[in-house]
Amino acid sequence: MKQDPRHHSVYVVELDAAVRTRRRFREANPNHDPDMACLYVGMTGLSPEERFQKHKQGHKACRYVKAFGKRLRLDLYDGLNPMTFEEACDMEAELAEQLRRQGYAVWQH
Repeated sequence: MKQDPRHHSVYVVELDAAVRTRRRFREANPNHDPDMACLYVGMTGLSPEERFQKHKQGHKACRYVKAFGKRLRLDLYDGLNPMTFEEACDMEAELAEQLRRQGYAVWQH
């Protein structure tokens, strides 16, 4: 049985504000609003919940999510999934930029 090509997702993780103590995170977000949350935006072929757990367990983890990840922010990506791999790649970068423009501090590769 062939897997549906639209099985990828983008997701957003809220990070603890202590992530701002990390120089690289601060440098990536020079114009953020300090009253807004710190976020990580990623994409996955797993469910966002599974991927978040893998980050926290250290499996292919973003160091900021492993150390500072608090919870998924469904309110910031609700209605976007599922999508193809290519769509998810594009949407990850687009969503991160949209959130930065709103004042969030965002980490995304």
